Amino acid sequence: MASLSSSAPPAQPRPLSPPKTQVTAQAPAQTPAQIPTSPAANPHRRHRRSMATLRTVAALVLREMSTRYGRTPGGYLWGILEPLAAILFLSLGFSLVIRTPSLGTSFLLFYATGFLPFNLYQTLSGTVARALAYSRPLLRYPAVTWLDAILARFVLNSLTSIVITTLLMTGILAVIDSRTAIDLPPLVEAIALAMILGLGVGCMNAVLMGLFPLWDVAWSIITRPLFLASGVIYIYEDLPPVAQDILWYNPLLHIIGLMRTGFYPTYNADYVSHAYVLLIGMTLTALGLTLMRRYHRVILNR
Repeated sequence: MASLSSSAPPAQPRPLSPPKTQVTAQAPAQTPAQIPTSPAANPHRRHRRSMATLRTVAALVLREMSTRYGRTPGGYLWGILEPLAAILFLSLGFSLVIRTPSLGTSFLLFYATGFLPFNLYQTLSGTVARALAYSRPLLRYPAVTWLDAILARFVLNSLTSIVITTLLMTGILAVIDSRTAIDLPPLVEAIALAMILGLGVGCMNAVLMGLFPLWDVAWSIITRPLFLASGVIYIYEDLPPVAQDILWYNPLLHIIGLMRTGFYPTYNADYVSHAYVLLIGMTLTALGLTLMRRYHRVILNR
């Protein structure tokens, strides 16, 4: 047994086979140009979108300029003559009843400082409220959004009203030969607050008029006494205490009072609250835009 075991050849080791590898299909690596990115993460796409919005708003502004002012004889001249006629009628009518206005000696200046900011608010709130109805045919194109329509009407009518206000006030000061020391910051603040309030009321009315068509008639009835309740033909201090407590909540009364402080250095409108008017305007704007984003398709499909 010992001899047999010693004479047997030694066992050769088995060759090892290469390990089996599992072949898996791997997707080719995406190049940076193929990796999808969201618009918020891509500054170039945001830039292109902002430029497209600016071009769309500019086109809508030019369209409204041509349709609203370019097709009527006189064009922009009527935009100046209408508020001028209202100021002249107010001045002539009240000069026959009272001897002097509540501030100063010029009826033209007093009623202009009340009517022009009120007219700015009234124009903006009305045009913004009807922005979707005005641009409805164009909103069927993907490049035009409901926000473009609102911004176009707001920008155009704001700039137009500011130019008209500047021209009329300059002309009135030149006619009455007044040496009034104009305080510019209150004037700018009053115009800015009137713009914000007009935008907020217009955005809310755009939603309500689109969802409830009868709101247009109801709003015109509700706001009919607004001209008398906003301090256009009087000042806040002329009112009895009960009326002061009620009308203080009218933001237009604050705007007109602030406007008059810029033309009458001796007039201190202590009741004016910038924060109150700004809070109302910004709240209405935010709420109106939020609702418009939610219901703009419903409004356009009616």
